[in-house]
Amino acid sequence: MSEKSSYRHRPRRHRATVLAGLGTAALLPLIAQPAAAAQTVPERPAGAHVGQPRGDAAGAVERARSVWDDIAMCESSGDWHINTGNSFFGGLQFWQPTWKLFGGLKYAERADLATPEQQIAVAEAVLRVQGWGAWPACTKRLGLSDHTLPVHTVRGGETLSDIAADFGVSGGWQRLYELNKAVVGADPDRLAPGVALTLD
Repeated sequence: MSEKSSYRHRPRRHRATVLAGLGTAALLPLIAQPAAAAQTVPERPAGAHVGQPRGDAAGAVERARSVWDDIAMCESSGDWHINTGNSFFGGLQFWQPTWKLFGGLKYAERADLATPEQQIAVAEAVLRVQGWGAWPACTKRLGLSDHTLPVHTVRGGETLSDIAADFGVSGGWQRLYELNKAVVGADPDRLAPGVALTLD
């Protein structure tokens, strides 16, 4: 297997950060990002829930447990809004430059300020580029590898047809339903947010 890039983790101790697969133009801003990540960041808005495991503020759509909850439990004890000041944020411990690079700013300034669903959406973008190696210790502990079948975590409002089209599933929504009938249930038109679907 070729060596994968790792944007998620800032270099620690003597461990080198490998930035593969990006052009020189993309490398320069990333190298400059760590200093920016260390700058003062805004406080959590009043009324926000700090340290709440799984789920978000009152009124959020109930979300089915998925593999991302297991990773979050390993990375942050299941605290989706954790901010310990170590430059890694949220349940899946995003490094700030990674959060920016993979589109997190459309949801919130930092991962710990985003909902679990939004953090998962960004994590799936990271997964498609870096594989499970973006969370090396925890995915190894959970038995996940790049040979594991690709998954997609359902977001509110999505349908099997949408997901099959977005990921080019051969056989369309019918094939996707067949692969995931055990978790979807008897009605393919009812998808619970948070359900992890196998795509292949």
